[in-house]
Amino acid sequence: MYAIIYKSDGFPICRQMPGVSPDPVVTWMNEQAAKAFISSKGGDAEFQPVQLTDDAMDKLARTLGYPVESMTFEPYPG
Repeated sequence: MYAIIYKSDGFPICRQMPGVSPDPVVTWMNEQAAKAFISSKGGDAEFQPVQLTDDAMDKLARTLGYPVESMTFEPYPG
């Protein structure tokens, strides 16, 4: 799975859902799908796909300010 993050600060694209905190991180099944989404929105300069490894998930959790155990994921399209 892949998430899309802002290149500037590493913050992931999340989906806002009432009553859910932290917001679920939106995921794509493969890198090509994530890159295609970024390109379709004209975001190549601002965003990059990141494979969800243990290290990447730890970094996302720190960026979000939550323990990694509290993170949830929402596949795109969801």
